[in-house]
Order: sequence, then structure tokens, then C-alpha cells
Amino acid sequence: MKILSFLKRQNSVLLTTIIGLIIIGILICLPTGYEDALIYKGTERAVGKVVETNNSAIITSGLIQSGEQICTLEIEGGLFKGKTLEGVNFLSGSLEKDKIFKAGDRALLTISHDGDNIKSIIISDHYRLDKEIILLIIFALFLVIFAGKIGFQAILSFLITVLMIWKVLVPCYLKGYSPVWVGIGITALLTAIIIFFVYGPDKRTVTAVSGSLLGVGTTCILGILFTDLFKIHGAVMSSSESLLYSGYQNLNLTSIFMASIFIGASGAMMDLSVDITSAVSEVVMKKPDIGPGEAMLSGIRVGRAAMGTMTTTLLLAYSGGYISLLMVFMAQGTPVDHILNYKYVAAEVLETVVGSFGLVTVAPFTALMAGLLLTKKNSSKETEK
Repeated sequence: MKILSFLKRQNSVLLTTIIGLIIIGILICLPTGYEDALIYKGTERAVGKVVETNNSAIITSGLIQSGEQICTLEIEGGLFKGKTLEGVNFLSGSLEKDKIFKAGDRALLTISHDGDNIKSIIISDHYRLDKEIILLIIFALFLVIFAGKIGFQAILSFLITVLMIWKVLVPCYLKGYSPVWVGIGITALLTAIIIFFVYGPDKRTVTAVSGSLLGVGTTCILGILFTDLFKIHGAVMSSSESLLYSGYQNLNLTSIFMASIFIGASGAMMDLSVDITSAVSEVVMKKPDIGPGEAMLSGIRVGRAAMGTMTTTLLLAYSGGYISLLMVFMAQGTPVDHILNYKYVAAEVLETVVGSFGLVTVAPFTALMAGLLLTKKNSSKETEK
């Protein structure tokens, strides 16, 4: 029996790995329809090493710098490899967007040219892709070393999620499809795929997916309802106005914001549903004669313990990027009632509380499904006896 169980697990891992690689391959080949942007036609993207800088045209006023920095660059690849050229680093006076280069830095360049004739060189930003790749490789290695096959499947899940968002979700939003329905579809598909990688073709997969999606559905309904009640406009999202000014005035930013609420909370709900499913499955395995009601109560007890930390996890995830804003409020002596009433703060409150509400409902939903699905066979055997 142990040998059969081992072989079954090995086959399950092989099956999920093959399916994962096929999905990744399909998503990589899937066109978004936005590959050939007009602004990048007739240009060459390359990496250049900064040999020398000329800061004479930079105007400094306190912390703000404007004007332009002239950089002498040695091109490291592409059509103009080996050439030494001058590029312009434009400064807008924004600490958030501007960058200053020094000799020895590597920069990502956009070279506008007509054949061998170079028209202009724009310095986009510091070159970071090599460091990002190193960081991702280290993360993947640690994941595989410490988690083994599950770690490898987690990497597949990570890649599928990134590709699904970039290749499917974002293009669908830009093309004007309903953000809420597209968001629900993508979330449901990702939830099913990721949990399938955890359990394989098993009743536990159905249990965890069902519990998680019921929580997502609850979060979706509450997000739509309270976004309207709070009178939140989707323009509170970062860079949303820039999107409108880029020629996408017809996009429904508020619906995109609504979808972002349940998409953002879906990962935590998935995590909680898997925890409860695994716990109930272990209980059923140790006590095969357990009834559905008792199994449900066990799942709810596990969920109670997990919800305390999960809710705080969502709070920290959503508010972590707003520390500087909170510092501004405190430095200016802004009253708390004013802070909580601001639109962008109310939007964060909405995301955190509605997402947490979804977590609260995932626990009983998953426990209910676990009691019905994981003990059904045992219950029918007891009836026959």
C-alpha cells in the first residue's frame, strides 16, 4: 500500500508539472496586442555604461533638480555595440521620477535611429534587470532547496500568476472588457490551478477551491456595494489618471478598483482555505469514522486561529506603501477624523476591511465543503453498515 501511495504521489507531481509547463508555454506565446507601441518604432533598446557626465545644465533649487544631464555612454550591445555616444537624462523636478547618473553606472537606453544614423539617445533609467534576475534565481533556489517538489510547483504557480496578469488580465482591461467579470474569471482560474498544484487531482482540491471562491464571491459583492456607498472613484489608484490621458478615456476605473479589492485578497483567502482543507483532511485520515458535522467544527476551529494573523497580514500589505503619507498627516497635525474621511484613505480602509471580511467567510465556507466532501465516503459506509 505504501508503494502504491508513493507511486500515486509521484504521478501526481509529474502530472501537475507537465500541466504547469504547458500553461506557461501557452501564456508566453500568447500575444497581448500591445507589443508594437508606436513610440518605440524606429528605436533600439540597449544598455550603456556611463563613462562621463556633464551636470552644467542641471538647475538645483533646494531638493529639486531640473534641466538635463549629458552623459557619455559606451554602448554594450545591440546595433551600436562598442560605440561611444552622448545621451540626455531629462530632469523634471520630481524626486520620485528623476535619476542622476555618475561615471561607472549602467543605464537602459532608447536609441532613435534611421539605419546607421542616430537621431537621439534617451536615458530611460538605471539598468537593474541583471540584479532582478539574480534575486529571482536566488529566491527560486532557496524555495526548491527548502520545499523540494512543492517549492518547484510554487515557482510554476508564481510564473503562471505573473503571466496571467500581464498577458490576460491587463490586456482585457485595456480593451474595455468588464473588469469585475474578467477579474472573477482570472481569480477563479488561478485559484484552481494553484490549488491543483498543491493537491493534484483530489477531493481536497475541490474543497479548497470551493471555499476560496465562495470567499472571493463574498468579497466581490461587498466591494461593489461599499465602493458605491463610500463614493470612491477609481482614480484613487496610482497612475490611473496617466492611463486616461494616454488615450483610454473610456475605461471604467471604478470597476477596475472594485476588481482589485477581491483580486488583492484572493491570495490570503486561498492560503487560508488550503490550511483548513489540509487540517480537516488530516483529522479525517486519523479518525476515519468522523462525521461531517464534527469535521466542520474542526475546520472552523483551525480557521479561528488563522484568521487573527491573516487579517493583520492584509492590513500590513495594504498600508505598507502609505507610511510616508501617514508621516505627512502626523507632521501636519491632521485630525484623525479628517484622515479617515479622505478619499484615498477611505479606499484603503475599504480594501482592508472588505478583504478581511472575505477571510472571515472563507473559514466556515471551506470547513463546510470539507465536511461534505472529505467525509462523504465514510458517511456512506456507516449508512450501509
